[in-house]
Amino acid sequence: MHRSSPILLLAASALSLAGCANDIAEYPSLARRPAERVSGAALPAAASTQPGPAPSAAVLGRLDSLVSTARAADERFSAREAQARALVGSATGAALGSESWAVASVALSQLESARSDAMVALAELDELYAAARIDAADARAIAAARDTVIALVARQDHVVGELGERLAR
Repeated sequence: MHRSSPILLLAASALSLAGCANDIAEYPSLARRPAERVSGAALPAAASTQPGPAPSAAVLGRLDSLVSTARAADERFSAREAQARALVGSATGAALGSESWAVASVALSQLESARSDAMVALAELDELYAAARIDAADARAIAAARDTVIALVARQDHVVGELGERLAR
């Protein structure tokens, strides 16, 4: 077994640290160079006050269909909401995994399932809206339909969130 002396270890450490202490002047400065400074002003493009082309008749018909789909999903959601509220109310404070908790969880899942068609309709409206905006088309009709469905989904989200929190307690 070889035993190193403390003086030898100290000398080896000092030599290895000396290799790290190179002259700083040989490295480039990290200071900002004149070419990296921003100068001048970029002006935004003038916004057009003219709306783009109106959506096609097919798109307008699709809007009506999507809003109808979302409203039908909202009706199914509303029809199940009272029962879900009652079941979650009876399961509040129940042990996780108990019979009343499980029944309330299923009711909450059915409530979430009832809104799925509204979520799909919203996704399609988002797609139509984005395409219209990219094409610089008049997206006001699409935005109005989208806002209608967003309001329905937001109310549903609030109900599901509230019931989910009550069930988690």
